[in-house]
Amino acid sequence: MMKINGIHIDDTFAEAFNMRGTRVIITAQNLKWAYHAANAMTGFATSVIGCGVEAGIERELAPTETPDGRAGVSILMFAMGSKVLMQQLETRMGQCILTCPTAAAFAGIESDDKISLGKHLRYFGDGYQISKMISKKRYWRIPVMDGEFLVQETTGMVRAIGGGNFLILATSQPAALAAAEVAIEAMKKVPNVIMPFPGGVVRSGSKVGSKYPKMFASTNDAFCPTLKGAVKTELSDDIESVMEIVIDGLSFEDIALSMKVGIEAIGQLGEKSGVKRISAGNYGGKLGPHLFKLHEILAK
Repeated sequence: MMKINGIHIDDTFAEAFNMRGTRVIITAQNLKWAYHAANAMTGFATSVIGCGVEAGIERELAPTETPDGRAGVSILMFAMGSKVLMQQLETRMGQCILTCPTAAAFAGIESDDKISLGKHLRYFGDGYQISKMISKKRYWRIPVMDGEFLVQETTGMVRAIGGGNFLILATSQPAALAAAEVAIEAMKKVPNVIMPFPGGVVRSGSKVGSKYPKMFASTNDAFCPTLKGAVKTELSDDIESVMEIVIDGLSFEDIALSMKVGIEAIGQLGEKSGVKRISAGNYGGKLGPHLFKLHEILAK
């Protein structure tokens, strides 16, 4: 049995899946406008179940870290396949970054696999766009009404992992959410990962399949407190709320570190916080090749 300050850690694992990922660096006149662009770019991108892509802001960037010397943010985007990622990136670039005052966009990751940032978006310039090669990288200057939109032609696409997760089981909804917020703040400091759901937390964890033929995912009834008397539950009588944190990352090690940091942050709160258990969501290891075993992660 493993416990951290009285909080029981289940001997189980999170099951995660292969994805394709990319990073984009967004800069602007100041952080306010960089965030406007990034927030629009990563909107409606919580789960591939319904959004096609999972995306989020990775971190802020100082002017010394960006290609054009302005403040910015980096975002990560993940999809189940290359074609979907390419399509989503191009659509969001055109609708969210091109349209945002003072914003510019640059490659955030190097890879032999390249996908378009401005390669096709340049045609919005209607023939007045100008290309520039700098250090063997092509950039496009597209005339827009506030001046020019500067965008790198491509960014890299890499193999990635989605679906790392852990569950917070607590005696009340406020206790579960407060613990989740503490975990998220700690996990935001880990590079190469995002927690794509609202505020980094999901209350509607799902299982594969449904009683309704057209639904391929439905509520994770084993962890729903109000169904304890109606289904084969995973919850004891004192558990009244469960929150899930889902992590996408560029590597197994990135996700494992993020999970460890988040769980340990909750552990520091102790059992008095109302958190009784930490568990994880999986499908018996049948659907995803990446198994994040909680005890192994925490023992490292």
